[in-house]
Amino acid sequence: MQGQPADQAERHGRAGRPGRDPVGVRGHRQPGGRRVTAGSRTGVRVQAAPPAPRAPADLLDGIARWGTMPTDAGDFRLRPVRLAPDLDLLAGWMNDPEVAAFWELDGPPATTEHHLRGQLEGDGRSVPCMGLLDGTPMSYWEIYRADLDPLARYYPARPHDTGIHLLLGPSRARGRGLGTMLLDAVAERILRVRPRCGRVVAEPDVRNLPSVRAFERAGFRLTAELDLPTKRAALMIRQRPPGRPAQAPPSLP
Repeated sequence: MQGQPADQAERHGRAGRPGRDPVGVRGHRQPGGRRVTAGSRTGVRVQAAPPAPRAPADLLDGIARWGTMPTDAGDFRLRPVRLAPDLDLLAGWMNDPEVAAFWELDGPPATTEHHLRGQLEGDGRSVPCMGLLDGTPMSYWEIYRADLDPLARYYPARPHDTGIHLLLGPSRARGRGLGTMLLDAVAERILRVRPRCGRVVAEPDVRNLPSVRAFERAGFRLTAELDLPTKRAALMIRQRPPGRPAQAPPSLP
């Protein structure tokens, strides 16, 4: 539905999502904490094992804990991508010509896998998610820290601005207002559970009129057009209503 990240040089897969620096695949931790290699006068030398890779920082206040969002179409929730069970479905969606025109991730599953790994093994500033409606995967989302993204070079970002990219997978899910409904629900949830975030932003390609209109109907305002390295983008912003504080209860519905 949206597609095409902000900065091609720093995209994963395409070569990276907007805002994420390229990240290589991490090495495997050595078993036993130490490794023995040949070469010293005693016949062996003991070499410290490389440090274990650190888990990504929680820069988005625990998307897995955001809970269920009731909508007129059913109960919706976001679940962080799990590469093994999700890859084939996502790669199929990416090869739909309507999707490929803006996401540019068509091709073998390895293309989609590379794009996902860049986020899953990154620093936590972007989280790829499956969107489940009544338990059925039907959309792909990227929730990202726009203020930590290369996108922030092109607009006056504020701390904790949170970005959204959305792809409606099955073609039958498109063109009937479902995208607007889900965008509204997710933006509302972001502003509810992220107390430090005052704005939700998006940057669809200006040519992708259905996407731009869906954001507008979901309460986003077109504030500018940005000349990004890979596209001319519509900067869409939904702000927290004045005088309405965030609410982040310990247990969401």
